[in-house]
Amino acid sequence: MDMAASTASAPTFDEPLSDDSGKPHLRGCPVSFAKLKALLAADLYRYAGRVGFGAFARHYAFTPGYKYTVLMRTTGWLKLKPAKAFGLYPVAKWLLLRARYKYGFAIPEYMEIGPGLFLNRFGGFYFHGDTVLGSNVNVTHGVVLGYMNRGARRGAPVIGDRSFLGSGAKVIGGIHVGVEAAIGANAVVTRDVPDRGVVGGIPAKLLSDQGSDGYINRVAPPHLLAACEGALHGSRTSARPDATAPKR
Repeated sequence: MDMAASTASAPTFDEPLSDDSGKPHLRGCPVSFAKLKALLAADLYRYAGRVGFGAFARHYAFTPGYKYTVLMRTTGWLKLKPAKAFGLYPVAKWLLLRARYKYGFAIPEYMEIGPGLFLNRFGGFYFHGDTVLGSNVNVTHGVVLGYMNRGARRGAPVIGDRSFLGSGAKVIGGIHVGVEAAIGANAVVTRDVPDRGVVGGIPAKLLSDQGSDGYINRVAPPHLLAACEGALHGSRTSARPDATAPKR
């Protein structure tokens, strides 16, 4: 999975979906404590515009989206440890579930999520565990990224780097949302969205090619993204080289 900004399209799977699709896995779990810290630093930058203990403490205490992200990524890291981290994993999982019901975030700890995740507001977030999110993605409350069990769109969505998902948007099935795409509020996306595509409506239609410009705040800088390279346990997506944002 891309751990940095890229000029490429939304990631594509290297192999067809298996019979295990839709079941819990380990692909999105951080592989080490150092990588966990790197991911959380990139996430923190999206909220605070800086990293450091003061910013971490403030946003963990008062920002539900960041607090849930910390618990989610930490639980995923502990899930990889021998004997479930000797009892720490169940404790972390309990804290994660408590935050899930308190704030309304249903995002599994094993989901593949790139660095620089920004969860705007809280309530009504539902992401299927097979969904893939790129780096520096903005998601607003009420968004559903769901799994389709059959048909040509069987599977879960893949969301490209620096994409914006507006309040109440629904993306169901094996749909690819391109780099720097923007999905309007309450849109129901039923087909792939191109790079820099802006879509809206039910079903969603392409409205422009202006992309997510102006909607992605405080993008995590390249050095924070580079530190996250190889952070996830078993990504199914093709790695893409570190690069700056596309030239236009």
